[in-house]
Amino acid sequence: MVGAVLIVVLLLVLGGCGCVVWAERGGPGWVRGVARVTLGAGRVARWAHRNRNRRLVSGSSGSTDGDS
Repeated sequence: MVGAVLIVVLLLVLGGCGCVVWAERGGPGWVRGVARVTLGAGRVARWAHRNRNRRLVSGSSGSTDGDS
């Protein structure tokens, strides 16, 4: 069951990426809509990943000293 869900998610991701490429080449309106949704989902995923990383390392500055 989990494998089937992962396959469906993979197919949706690949289809979304294909729509982004097609929209860049001037595809129909529905393709541009799917591309917008795909790019928006990517932005949300990056934002969530950044916020999660900030919470995990909230005490450190993240900079390194060059004189190690």
